[in-house]
Amino acid sequence: MDRRNFIKNSLAGGLLVSSLDTFAMQPKDVIVIDAMGEIREVYSDSLKAEMIDSGLNAITVTLCDPKSFENEAYELAIAGINDYDRIIRENPEFYFKATVTSDIEKAFKSKRIAIYYLFQNSTQFGRDLSNVDKFYKLGVRSSQITYNWQNWAGAGCYEENGSGLTRFGHELVAKMNEVGMLIDLSHAGMETMTDTIQASREPIIVSHTCCKDLYNHKRNTTDFNMRATAEKGGLIGITQMRPFMTKNIDNAVHHYYEHIEHAINVCGEEHVCIGSDRDHRRLVMTQEYLDELKKEEGENFDPTMWPLYFEELNGPTRMQTIWDGLSSRGMKESTLEKIMGTNLIRLYSMIYG
Repeated sequence: MDRRNFIKNSLAGGLLVSSLDTFAMQPKDVIVIDAMGEIREVYSDSLKAEMIDSGLNAITVTLCDPKSFENEAYELAIAGINDYDRIIRENPEFYFKATVTSDIEKAFKSKRIAIYYLFQNSTQFGRDLSNVDKFYKLGVRSSQITYNWQNWAGAGCYEENGSGLTRFGHELVAKMNEVGMLIDLSHAGMETMTDTIQASREPIIVSHTCCKDLYNHKRNTTDFNMRATAEKGGLIGITQMRPFMTKNIDNAVHHYYEHIEHAINVCGEEHVCIGSDRDHRRLVMTQEYLDELKKEEGENFDPTMWPLYFEELNGPTRMQTIWDGLSSRGMKESTLEKIMGTNLIRLYSMIYG
């Protein structure tokens, strides 16, 4: 099967069990999507070209600081959309704004990156559900219900005694289902996550998390909720945030592969994807970079957590490294195709059209 037919069949919803296992493939030969990652204005043209050459076709990006509330959250959301719209306009040879599933095929054919927009909180909506319509019209295609803390909709994962999904949260879920905005439950508390999976008419995503039953971190997701997500037709995206998996820094990337494998064992290979939550630069822990982090994170900056990344996945070719690493551990190419991209194509087709 050639690449053109692979893309055609994938976008038609056929999750292929193909004859491709008979020869060695690479990520650039199939669809590669990052369910949640970073695109930064400071990226050089050579770095962008490396990202594309490594096979990346599409990515969902966070538009603005999710730690804000009320009017500030709304204003930052508008500013974030304007900023990313400008970055995309200024880099038409590398990026374009994505709003429908077929934009992935467009990205593959044009050798560019399709960028989908995400909010990492629901505070930008306030308590005005018409804002869901407004942001959808501006191109936003997914939003988390919560960040780490309590908001009008529900409780984040850092709340000790969270509310679960609130009455307003139920209204928000129904509105997002109505307009076709994908619900992301990353950062949600486990009760809020369970409630939302049950309340939603449509499949949901947990775009960047790890497995709580392997490593007990507040940001990780229980097997119960991972299984419930899969049963609803949704996806679990395994993030590359090292502190969610191990305290070890050196030679530790095997922990990441183990979380992907565990998620597949719990959910099935049709319900797992990659959500890096990482920068594409080759990062070095210099004082200049630490100062940048302190400015971004503010009071949330915790130097004991850094570096957040696995050195093996540090840089623009990490999807290639993941493909090779999982392949060396015995994962079939048909499974790799699914977690690298076609699972997300299926979900996006159901929500975005």
